[in-house]
Amino acid sequence: QVRLVESGGGLVQAGGSLRLSCAASGSIFRVNDMGWYRQAPGKQRELVARITSGGSTNYGDSVKGRFTISRDNAKNTVYLQMNSLKPEDTAVYYCNADAQIGPLAVRIPYWGQGTQVTVSS
Repeated sequence: QVRLVESGGGLVQAGGSLRLSCAASGSIFRVNDMGWYRQAPGKQRELVARITSGGSTNYGDSVKGRFTISRDNAKNTVYLQMNSLKPEDTAVYYCNADAQIGPLAVRIPYWGQGTQVTVSS
């Protein structure tokens, strides 16, 4: 099994910054794409950012220019640097990773437990 553990959430004032981390562990052969999603109360889960194993990235429109996703392939860890935070960024942030447990295994999406980010005005 693959386990994702997130850290770095918390309370910050508008205009501030936070950095989220997510480490994948367990019976991992390869971690492919990794990403961050978020879900605010009463809203659907939405893409924040994704990154391939080769470093290609894509972002949700609402965070472009403010958030930066990166990863350390050796550590199977993905990061999300969040700058210029706004109250509307308040949500539970979930880490996602497409991983294989063997060379012929299918790619399976795994999810972290979520970390709360609250931005006060």
